Amino acid sequence: MTWIKRIGFFLLTNILIMTTISIVTTLLGSMGFSIRAYGLDLTRLIVFCLMWGMAGSFISLLLSKMMAKWTMGVKVIDPKKASAPEMDVYRRVQSLAQRAHLPMPEVGIYESPEVNAFATGPSKSSALVAVSTGLLGRMNAQELEGVLAHELSHVANGDMVTLTLIQGVVNSFAMFFSRIIAYIASNAVKEEMAQIVRIVVTIALDIVFSILGSMAVAYFSRQREFRADAGGAKLAGRESMISALESLRQMVEMPEDPRGEALASLKISSNKGGFLSLFATHPALEERILALKQMR
Repeated sequence: MTWIKRIGFFLLTNILIMTTISIVTTLLGSMGFSIRAYGLDLTRLIVFCLMWGMAGSFISLLLSKMMAKWTMGVKVIDPKKASAPEMDVYRRVQSLAQRAHLPMPEVGIYESPEVNAFATGPSKSSALVAVSTGLLGRMNAQELEGVLAHELSHVANGDMVTLTLIQGVVNSFAMFFSRIIAYIASNAVKEEMAQIVRIVVTIALDIVFSILGSMAVAYFSRQREFRADAGGAKLAGRESMISALESLRQMVEMPEDPRGEALASLKISSNKGGFLSLFATHPALEERILALKQMR
């Protein structure tokens, strides 16, 4: 498994957007620098970084549902044309959404042997909950209820918006420090090389700091998973939530869908190990099960 699977779709999209912003602003001749005779205009630089840092994050959020559908080939369930198994999933989501006092989200199924599900979307009123055919084929009704409750808890908790705000702050810091370092680096070379050094160092460090910042975002994502588990337990019952996670834990050699290498942060479970666990968007299943058992 490559490291990109631990970063997640939202984080990957954000890094690509941040890189694009750096390249575009370079071509337009604006790197966010305002150089005075005595140095940088830090106030203008901070405003620039906040504006573009938050913009990159919110663009990622707005694209998340569309890109998830396109990437995984999600078939949105139309209750007027749905088959019996599709209607079972749809009605379960409908019932859980009513219990959580949520608007009815779009419900979809994607063809995949992996045992997983995800929720995404820019708001509670524009959410998508999708499950894999692998999950539907390997989980019983109680376990499916737990999985769907977990995903709807993410929607109810506004986790995508929360992570967007956190990512926006991380983006802003990444852009700010990359430009400060690039400015220092450009002053250390000959004048005729200063501009190109500033551009190259800025773009390179935007990427590096975005990746490092992903560790902070992944940490907050792991905390939100515990909260979604607790919310799922309240909606579907603690035993249903524990049963779903136990089922996932027992599937040691779960197949993974290569199309979803960047969707880990949106799913109910994702693998991790070693140093790359710093990029993990989900805690270990054993930790999540223990937390539920200890929950009052």
